[in-house]
Amino acid sequence: MPYVVRRRERWIALAACVLVPLLTAASADAAKNEYKPALTSSDAGGASMDRYHHLGSRALRRGTSGHDVRVAQDYLRRAGFRLKIDGVYGGGTITAARAFERANGVRVDGRLSIKDIRLLRGFVERGGRVARVRGVHASQATADMAGLNADGTATPPTNAPPEVAAIIEAANRIATLPYHYGGGHGKWEDTGYDCSGSVSYALHGADLLERPLASGDLMRWGKSGAGEWVTVYANGGHAYMTVAGLRFDTSGRSSNGTRWQADMRSPSGYTVRHPDGL
Repeated sequence: MPYVVRRRERWIALAACVLVPLLTAASADAAKNEYKPALTSSDAGGASMDRYHHLGSRALRRGTSGHDVRVAQDYLRRAGFRLKIDGVYGGGTITAARAFERANGVRVDGRLSIKDIRLLRGFVERGGRVARVRGVHASQATADMAGLNADGTATPPTNAPPEVAAIIEAANRIATLPYHYGGGHGKWEDTGYDCSGSVSYALHGADLLERPLASGDLMRWGKSGAGEWVTVYANGGHAYMTVAGLRFDTSGRSSNGTRWQADMRSPSGYTVRHPDGL
């Protein structure tokens, strides 16, 4: 073989020995990085990536900003709360989040955990809307009388039996939820409650009911007459109750956004019942 040809072949072989390992290493690096996710703000150490978070990928709290905060604010507004949609988790969003948490009986801290976000999304997507409480004249609880709070919830009397406190606590969880005909009868935790569903839910909170009762069934429930702490009023078309001096009634919600009312109504036409011992 001519000398020139042999020399050329040696150069080609040498180039192959150098280039093949380099190309192999480059391919391996490319394969390793091909599906590597983009850095988040916490990975990169900056806030510039926050806008790429999707709602539910992280908890939200004061100072958080980004696309997911904007979506959460939109959900809170659709749930019935008044706030600005600006993508910044500030005071207005915290206030709305607190009201939503209180209305749904979860820990009230103004933050939206991932669990809270799932609750919020489910609530709105099922058509739920929390009533806006307005014009409630707050009063302090006493030893024997429940207090009425400006947010539409009630505070148990200081001398109330545990069952009464449990009824009030359960009633607070649904006090501002919408009226839904049949609500609370198919399941305890619902997006809205009708009159007997509301009464049933509150009584169930103190383990006084195992299943929801319709208004007609409440006419035969418990003991006859008014109770010392709790009295249920029922007829064929409506039911409400009084607990430690406050009225818990869906008909009051249309006036100020809460089932808790300080004023009483005529019991005429209602069967009066009470829980045994209360």
